[in-house]
Amino acid sequence: MSGLDLELVYLAVPLSCLVGSIIAGIFGWKIGRRGAHTAAIVGVAVSFFLSLIVFNDVIFNSHEFNGPVYTWAVSGGVPLEFGFLIDPLAAVMMVVVTFVSLMVHIYTIGYMHDDPGYQRFFSYTALFTFFMLMLVMSNNFLQLFFGWEGVGLVSYLLIGFWFDRESAIYANLKAFLVNRVGDVGFLLGIAVIYTYFGSLDYAAVFAIAPQVAADSVQWIPGVDWNIITLICILLFVGAMGKSAQVPLHVWLPDSMEGPTPISALIHAATMVTAGVFMVARMSPLFELSEAALSVVLVIGAITAFFLGLVAVVQNDIKRVIAYSTISQLGYMMVANGASAYAAGIFHLTTHAFFKALLFLGAGSVIIALHHEQDMRKMGGLRKYMPVTYWTMLVGSLALAGIPALAGFFSKDSIIEATRLSHITGSGFAYFSVLIGVFVTALYTFRMVFLTFHGKPRMDDDAIHHVKESPFVVTFPLVMLAIPSVFAGAVLIEPMLFGNLFGASLAVAPQHNVLAELGGHFEGIGPFIGHGLESLPFFLAVAGIITAWLFYIRYPHLPAVVSRKVRLIHMILVRKYYFDDVNDVVFAGGVRKIGRMFWRIGDVMLIDGLAVNGTARVIGWFSSIIRHVQTGYVYHYAFAMILGLFLLITFFLHR
Repeated sequence: MSGLDLELVYLAVPLSCLVGSIIAGIFGWKIGRRGAHTAAIVGVAVSFFLSLIVFNDVIFNSHEFNGPVYTWAVSGGVPLEFGFLIDPLAAVMMVVVTFVSLMVHIYTIGYMHDDPGYQRFFSYTALFTFFMLMLVMSNNFLQLFFGWEGVGLVSYLLIGFWFDRESAIYANLKAFLVNRVGDVGFLLGIAVIYTYFGSLDYAAVFAIAPQVAADSVQWIPGVDWNIITLICILLFVGAMGKSAQVPLHVWLPDSMEGPTPISALIHAATMVTAGVFMVARMSPLFELSEAALSVVLVIGAITAFFLGLVAVVQNDIKRVIAYSTISQLGYMMVANGASAYAAGIFHLTTHAFFKALLFLGAGSVIIALHHEQDMRKMGGLRKYMPVTYWTMLVGSLALAGIPALAGFFSKDSIIEATRLSHITGSGFAYFSVLIGVFVTALYTFRMVFLTFHGKPRMDDDAIHHVKESPFVVTFPLVMLAIPSVFAGAVLIEPMLFGNLFGASLAVAPQHNVLAELGGHFEGIGPFIGHGLESLPFFLAVAGIITAWLFYIRYPHLPAVVSRKVRLIHMILVRKYYFDDVNDVVFAGGVRKIGRMFWRIGDVMLIDGLAVNGTARVIGWFSSIIRHVQTGYVYHYAFAMILGLFLLITFFLHR
């Protein structure tokens, strides 16, 4: 294909989703449900197939593109442009995003079949995909911020899609506000870049960065900040919001109030991975600051381990998977912090498949049980829903990191890369991601056993109506189960050791843990064999066995253990009290400050002084002046003579 043809393809990838969204949203009332879902699905399908063409051209023909598409404005001689950077990193993300989005769109036909907002839902999901593509394809910070805020806006609309539910409104407002906290840091980081580099273009900034790596600035008098460290930490604050890292993770579990397809779309391959992708894209900056890498490493490790523990005590099937997502995002951030960016993107890719599978499988269960989400009211569904069970079992095994499945290759690569890292905090991070393997297997198979095994805990009427979901729901499950099995084995060598990403990811020689790991890589078979003998495998098996003992063999044990460790159990149930602190200190504090400003500013100053005060002053003055109007002629004559006397006196003394 010629250069012009390829540029048209690049444009068509996001714009086909936008066109589908517009048709479904604006004309949905006219074209009906079938027309709306057809427009959205065709738009995303076109985007997916064009992404495959781009992937083939970039990976196998080594044809990359970096250039502007549209100049929005020029400020101080600096062009503010929309442009594309099509390199291996972008190509991989484009395929992953559009494939998962396509499966979610197809699944939605069955899940949202009877919903009155059917057309609106498809419009939102296609628009969400458009913004995510604009984010991953951007070649400058302006477009990155455009896509960044776009996915945040549409996620707000999707989480609160059922706006007649108070809990959904609370959840989408919470997501919006928490992400705004992160986005303030992100925007400040972009502002510092513009101030010190005079450009918003990635290539220009990356080229100048080594020259200013030693420069510092005093934002706080007497405290020197390295400019690169400051930029990276500010950008990472944005990533903490989008990718749900501690302490800005609190929005993601509550976002389960949205329809299940949204849980899969937002929490598998799109919005929550934006932060992971952004840190990897900014690797030329992060590699110049070990302090920033250490921050990423430690925050990721805390998120991976401690938020995984919370999943163990959740009873809502979607919230278990939501906390699992937060934990796995922590793994990806640990990889970025250890400078193993390729391993982070590798886990992002494999995780997208099996996590979308688990969310959609959970949705299939919810459909069958008439929107029941409490696992304590499930059980024994394996014989009623075989396709859902086996596909979710595949996803669960992949998430637990069982050898030969996709999650095993990516998770073990992160663990090994962290072990080899010498960045400050790597020891703590290694311990966290290692013990996290046991925790992951425990909560994952707790979900599987409570949902599909044991005796049914539903009432007789619910059992009578349980059946496998329709083909339009199970087809995406099967399609996602396939890469959940094979993607790891296919992608590990080119992604980690075959230089697939090329210059897309920058790694300093002293940080190149993947090169050291690659020196021991002898192929897929030996890697699996080594995995079967490694500690992570035994920890995963121990987690599965523990789940079986607690929830199948001795189902009374969880209650006994929770009583024995009541304090720990309460801390986990209360989710480390993050929500309580936020509600009391931040939300409550802001409300009190707002109430104070209302009383002082609005009631006392504006209403009391400016509005009512003015009226009172005029009334008082009028009450005095009105005494002059007596109605007697001699009073008025006296006033006239007095006035004339004062005027004559004034003029005579001039």
